[in-house]
Amino acid sequence: MVAAEHHAERAQQPSMSLRQHAIAFLRELAVVVIGALIVSSLLRLFVGQMFDIPSASMSPTLEVGDRVLVEKISDVQRGQVVVFHDPGGWLAHPPVEPGPVRAVFEQAGVLPPQSSDHVIKRVIGMPGDHVMCCDSRGHLAINGHPVDEGHLGQPASAIQFSVVVPAGHVFVLGDNRARSSDSRCHLHDPGAIEGQNAFVPIDDIVGRAAAVTWPWERWHGLAPPEVYGEVPPAVGPAPERPVIEAGAEARC
Repeated sequence: MVAAEHHAERAQQPSMSLRQHAIAFLRELAVVVIGALIVSSLLRLFVGQMFDIPSASMSPTLEVGDRVLVEKISDVQRGQVVVFHDPGGWLAHPPVEPGPVRAVFEQAGVLPPQSSDHVIKRVIGMPGDHVMCCDSRGHLAINGHPVDEGHLGQPASAIQFSVVVPAGHVFVLGDNRARSSDSRCHLHDPGAIEGQNAFVPIDDIVGRAAAVTWPWERWHGLAPPEVYGEVPPAVGPAPERPVIEAGAEARC
């Protein structure tokens, strides 16, 4: 009887051992997954993030459906394509909150935001820059320097304007000037200072778009065109309040 019980106990030992191994494996897997999510979230928060392009406002540089890598390390420079939070009223539709599962993957950086308050445009004017359009040749001019944006394949702007960018802000335009709701469209927005909403606070910039990563056939870097690097620095310090001259057509 004792021998039979001892044999039954030994027969149960492999089964218990397998169960213990399974529990240990699941614990290790949970630690690895949680660790990976934490690392991914930190990278997303401080290093880089993926965004999908929802509109044609940056065409031909960025097309609808492009997936863009945005890095958050380098400082903002004139000519860069940047992602920023909506300064207020720029987006036609409010963002839709993702479901709990997608929210986790978005936070971890596994999936790009499906809907958010982010906007993507090109930085044209830095603090203190005088930006106007258009000169006698139909070009954008920054600090008195004409900028030939032939890479856009369209006129610089149908909206006439002249602005001096206030301190701590940038002036942005979409590359598809005919279909972009950008800084030009908010030069008459109401507020404590009329038109202040046209200028994006530098603190609201998420990061610089570094490259198109998807689809593969569209892969390319997003370095600023050389024409923006030829612009001279602002002639004076950036004003606390924007200086704006724009006609009634400066709305979109």
